Amino acid sequence: MKTAIVILNWNGRDMMRKYLPSVVECSDMDNVEVIVADNGSDDNSVNMLKQEFPSVKIIQFEQNYGFAAGYNKALRFIDADLYVLLNSDVEIKRKQWIKPIIDFMKDNPDVAAAQPKIKAINNPDCFEYAGAAGGFIDKFGYPFCRGRIMATVEKDNGQYDDIVDVMWATGAALVVRKEDYWSVGGLDEQFFAHMEEIDLCWRIRNKGRRIVCVPQTEVYHLGGASLNQGNPRKTYLNFRNNLIMLYKNLDDNSIKHVLKVRFWLDYIAASSFLLKGDIQNFKAVRKARKDFKKLIPSLQQIRKDIQQGREGLKNNVIGCFSILWQYYAKRHKTFNQLPV
Repeated sequence: MKTAIVILNWNGRDMMRKYLPSVVECSDMDNVEVIVADNGSDDNSVNMLKQEFPSVKIIQFEQNYGFAAGYNKALRFIDADLYVLLNSDVEIKRKQWIKPIIDFMKDNPDVAAAQPKIKAINNPDCFEYAGAAGGFIDKFGYPFCRGRIMATVEKDNGQYDDIVDVMWATGAALVVRKEDYWSVGGLDEQFFAHMEEIDLCWRIRNKGRRIVCVPQTEVYHLGGASLNQGNPRKTYLNFRNNLIMLYKNLDDNSIKHVLKVRFWLDYIAASSFLLKGDIQNFKAVRKARKDFKKLIPSLQQIRKDIQQGREGLKNNVIGCFSILWQYYAKRHKTFNQLPV
């Protein structure tokens, strides 16, 4: 299968100089190409790539389109059976790292997308926050992973080395079939960044297609390279985009109840920021709620199209439980403790 490893860059010259060599070296395989799509960088990224990585193909944009639109625009220029959306802050240590996923997807044509095991560069014995060993959401839309629940990250002891179906595959290292990516219209560009890969996978699953984690290969992710945890812009995007995703994808039997509960949970989260004196993040949550409400009229037709196009896998959560209740009330801090 022809495979394109595509790294979306915005002012990541130093990051690529550090991590891109491992990607190029470990991806030296037949029918595998490494491509960097530059999102209007002004840090001399493109010149550095041309001088230091002549084997890497470059797609250059004049402005920063964000993660979602940037990838959509770049992938339209690429002829491949499989796209690999890879963050610029990912290090690879095993040659032909992508082969186990390619082989699994060859043997399982019902699998639309996959991810490897994601471990932390700064703590390589542990999973990394953004993806770990495969992602899920609870019944109220909160994401969690095999290997990471809320802020608790597990040590990798091989406990999640089986190949399993997951709800979503991380955008840090997302492998997706070209036809499945475009069958749902690609990433939702109104997200700009954050939650867009969960939304993409949910829409693909609504079509009856599978998402898996193949931990027989692993990558190491730095994380937080764009916006750090606690950044008000990140808080805003996470809350707003999560609500958009729920509105689009939840089935008719769930949506009213879930959005009603989320109203209260979101304002509890906002109040907790306020009590800590974090005014900017308090305002970010409020703005996310207000902007989501304004967007609802424009989302109604999108929701209708998604609901009418359902072909299977209607239950898109791992279990009918609240991860907040499991984590904070029942003190279940690891994936294996959850009632799945």
